[in-house]
Amino acid sequence: MSMQDPIADMLTRIRNGQMAQHETVEMAHSQHREAIAKVLAGEGFVESYEVSEDLPRKRLSITLKYHDEVPVISCLRRVSRPGLRIYRKAKDLPWVRGGLGIAIVSTSHGVMADHEARKNGYGGEIICTVE
Repeated sequence: MSMQDPIADMLTRIRNGQMAQHETVEMAHSQHREAIAKVLAGEGFVESYEVSEDLPRKRLSITLKYHDEVPVISCLRRVSRPGLRIYRKAKDLPWVRGGLGIAIVSTSHGVMADHEARKNGYGGEIICTVE
């Protein structure tokens, strides 16, 4: 059975891992998933991520982050999905919780956080929001 939305699967694994207080979550690797994990790690929402080169397939492992045993990510929501893509210009990118959260945007210059895309004047597909 094929997976219809691998990004939604990634976000669900992160949400479920945090609810169960897991230290890490693991999933199949893709360049798009790795780019999203890189943004999450760079913005401080997860501790780190690691790509294992095990055969026959690569795996992506994300180390989750907690503060006083409470997950750092309180809300992780998919915005654009395969059935309804959401694109915005740089000036129309959403502000998540007044700037406390981020929107992850896929631009022609790569996957980045909304504030970085806004600063550089890049619009694109809004993948998800993180609070």
